Amino acid sequence: MSESLRLANLDYDVADHVATVRFNRPEKRNTFTKQMALDIVQAIAAADADDDVRVVVVAGSGGHFCAGADLEAAMSGELGGTDEFAEAAGDITGVERDSGGYAALAIAASLKPVIAAVSGSAVGIGATLTLPMDVRVVGESARYGFVFNRRALVPEAASTWFLPRVVAPGKALEWVLTGRLVGSAEALASGLANHVVADDEVETKAFEIAREIAENTSPVSVSLSRQMLWRGLEVDSPWHAHAAESRALAERFQSTDLVEGITSFFEKRTPSFPMGVPSQLPDTVERPAQRPSDV
Repeated sequence: MSESLRLANLDYDVADHVATVRFNRPEKRNTFTKQMALDIVQAIAAADADDDVRVVVVAGSGGHFCAGADLEAAMSGELGGTDEFAEAAGDITGVERDSGGYAALAIAASLKPVIAAVSGSAVGIGATLTLPMDVRVVGESARYGFVFNRRALVPEAASTWFLPRVVAPGKALEWVLTGRLVGSAEALASGLANHVVADDEVETKAFEIAREIAENTSPVSVSLSRQMLWRGLEVDSPWHAHAAESRALAERFQSTDLVEGITSFFEKRTPSFPMGVPSQLPDTVERPAQRPSDV
């Protein structure tokens, strides 16, 4: 049985095979802290470890998704939870890891699909944190902003890798170099948003997609497919994809899931796949976003 987690800056609940991760600093427009990064990593780990979870939905609160880093904390030299974060995340090339990247790469490596429900502000880390998510549902009045250069910063959360893969490189460069706000229509046209809906329908649409996955697809096949698609962006030849797909198909053709998938098709009913993730996930493909030995 799935249980709710007690986290400092997030609410985490599971119902009907969907884990909901909700930012819970509405009085601060859900601005990001190092504690929030720790919470996100813990939430993703909990979803990964729970066979009952088939999809994760990440949402905001108080009318906003995430309005960027907590700048007040930044000006005081603190983004929250420094000692705990430093111990958990460690360093990279001799400096403390970017907290946004710590959270984003955990999402990228997730065993379960992740859907963003974006309302209001999605600025800075609020924008970049959605990039390794698989589907982004955006409200009509939502505004994205890759505003780093306007604050004398640079992009974070591994977004210089993710953004030009989610949208065209030229569009990624324009958004980052100008730091201007991006409306929902432009986000949709550029491929940043999968769906744009009325503001009050964002979560309805996000959970509709989550239920479609949870109720109709094999959790093992979904996990393998997610991992192969993201991993494919990291490698330099279609032969790597061919090898991964061949290994995964060899396992799938021998699985009890396949029997159920074919039987349910002929019986014209919704499938009930017996295999769960992670308990029965085969070790046949390489997970994406794994730390290389030289970094």
